[in-house]
Amino acid sequence: MKRFESDTSAPRRSFLSRTPTALALLGLGHPKVFAQAYPAKPLRIIVAVAPGGPTDHLARLIGQKLAQAWGQPVTIDNRPGAGQLIGTAAAAKAPADGYTLLMTTNVFPVNTFLYAKLPYDPQKDFVPVSLVASASLTLVVNPELKVSTLSELIAYAKQNPGKLNFGSSGVSSSLRFAVELLKSMAGIEMTHVPFSGAAPMMTALLGNVVQLAIVDSKVAKVPIDAGRVRALAVTSAARSPNMPNVPTISEEGLRGYAAGSWFGLLAPAGTPAPVVEKIQAEVARILKMPDVAQNLADHDEVPIGSTPAEFAAYINAESEKWGKIIKDNNITAQ
Repeated sequence: MKRFESDTSAPRRSFLSRTPTALALLGLGHPKVFAQAYPAKPLRIIVAVAPGGPTDHLARLIGQKLAQAWGQPVTIDNRPGAGQLIGTAAAAKAPADGYTLLMTTNVFPVNTFLYAKLPYDPQKDFVPVSLVASASLTLVVNPELKVSTLSELIAYAKQNPGKLNFGSSGVSSSLRFAVELLKSMAGIEMTHVPFSGAAPMMTALLGNVVQLAIVDSKVAKVPIDAGRVRALAVTSAARSPNMPNVPTISEEGLRGYAAGSWFGLLAPAGTPAPVVEKIQAEVARILKMPDVAQNLADHDEVPIGSTPAEFAAYINAESEKWGKIIKDNNITAQ
C-alpha cells in the first residue's frame, strides 16, 4: 500500500509514525509540564498562499480564536509561491517548539508526486496536528458551452477529445486534480490551462478562454446566481446545503466520485507531543463554537478537528488516491 513520503522510489513508510504518540514512545515527547506552560509567547501560522481565499481565511479564523483562548498573539505569515513549496519549506525549517504551525491543504501530499525533489521531506520534517475542515467544490461551465448536465458534458468531451479547455488555480491545486479525477473516471480528454490563482481562472472562465472548471462552491455561487456560469454538479459525497438543487457528481453517474478541498495543521517534526495534543484539543473546541461553525457553513466548509493519528491516516489515503491519478496520467509540475 502506498504511503506518504518525499522520495517516491524509496521503500514506503507510514506517516502515522510521525504522530505525537509515536514520538513519545520514541522518547522524543516532552513532559506534560511543558504543555502546561505553553503557550508563553506569540504563535505563528504559516500559510503557503497569498492573503484571501479559503486557506488564508481559515487560518485567520483559527488564529483569532487561539489568541482569544490563550492570551497570546497569533500572526498569520503568508508565504505564497512555487505551488506552496516556499511556505511549506519555511515551516519545515522553523523551531520545533509549538510556536510555528503550517495551515496546509490537499497540495501537501500531491506535491510529493509532482516534483522530483522537494525543499523539505514531508515524511521526516512534519508531524500532523489536525485535519481542520473540508470544503465542497462545484463543476461549472461557461454558458456558451451548450451542456446542462454532467452526462451531456461527458458526451460532448467524448465526441470532441481534447477540444475543451478546463482551468485551475495552479498545477498542483485541488481544483485541477478534481477535474483529473473526473476525466479518469469518465474516460475523457480535456486540455488543462493553469492560472496563478482562483481569480484569474474565474476571469478566463467568464471570458470563455476556458470552458469549464471545478471551483470552490463559495466562489462559484455569485456567478451562478447571476447566470454567468452554469453549475452542473458538486464534487462532495452529499449535496451542498447552500446549493441544494445542484446534484453531486456521484449522483450524475460517476458512482463513488468524491473530491474537494481540505485544510489541516502541521507542526515541525520534533514538536513536543503534549504541545501537539494541546493545540489539537483547542482547535477541536474552537470548531464546535456556534459562530465558527456558522462561519464555515457560510463558506461551504465542514469543520472536522481530527486527532493527529486520524489526520496522518487521511494524508496517507489522499497520497494513495491522488498519487495514482498523477502517475497514471504522467503529470508533473514542470
